[in-house]
Amino acid sequence: MNVRVRRAFRGAGFAAITGAMLPAFLARRSLTHGTSGRTLVRDRWVRRWSDALLQLFAVSAEVHGDVPAATARGRLVVANHRSTIDIALLLRTFGGRMVSRADVAKWPLLGAAARGVGTIFVDRARAVSGASTVFTMKAALDAGETVCLFPEGTTFAGDEVRPFHAGAFVAVRGTGAEIVPVGIAYQSGSGAAFVDEPFLAHLSRMASAEPTRVVACVGEPMTIGAGERAAMLSERVRHRVQALVGQARSIVDAT
Repeated sequence: MNVRVRRAFRGAGFAAITGAMLPAFLARRSLTHGTSGRTLVRDRWVRRWSDALLQLFAVSAEVHGDVPAATARGRLVVANHRSTIDIALLLRTFGGRMVSRADVAKWPLLGAAARGVGTIFVDRARAVSGASTVFTMKAALDAGETVCLFPEGTTFAGDEVRPFHAGAFVAVRGTGAEIVPVGIAYQSGSGAAFVDEPFLAHLSRMASAEPTRVVACVGEPMTIGAGERAAMLSERVRHRVQALVGQARSIVDAT
């Protein structure tokens, strides 16, 4: 399959999969009673959607380490961020709700899907948005939900894990929720990084790409230390994620 055909096929497939599955999910959710029932419906849908997209874009995704089961205390999944593929990878592995930058809500089709599954949007340029996000995250964790977060705030190329925004870690304090660290690495030369380009340009480039391999290493759940400040906690988690990225790199580039 040449590049143009591959790009057209995957672009159309992305629209068809999302466009067909989203209304079906919303209809099924509307017929489901109870918060726990709707959460199960959402998690099944996001896992199926994510798995379908990873297959469509020929992404071979491997998860190493034990994936802890969700508990009534909730869990905050924290990972480095390199590509839009990361979203599908985390949702397929953990389910739950994503925390995303506010402009994603306006992206073609993907924005509608993100809104439909309860993505928590944050505009870091507005203090009131940050405070609202912390409140929403805390409520979700208190309800025993899974929340997935990229605390670097945006995507970067390479394996260096940039400083985490500490604000998100305020939400986990007092909830009893566990923090699950994840390190993600793409095979060298994959070009998966989403850096300084419009979403449609990124989607087009990924639709044209050769098959790629990504590895996610899941670490042991972490808990908050007594009296530990959000800034200290965010740095401790960042160091753990950096170590897991190193593990993922050694696996993904192994011959």
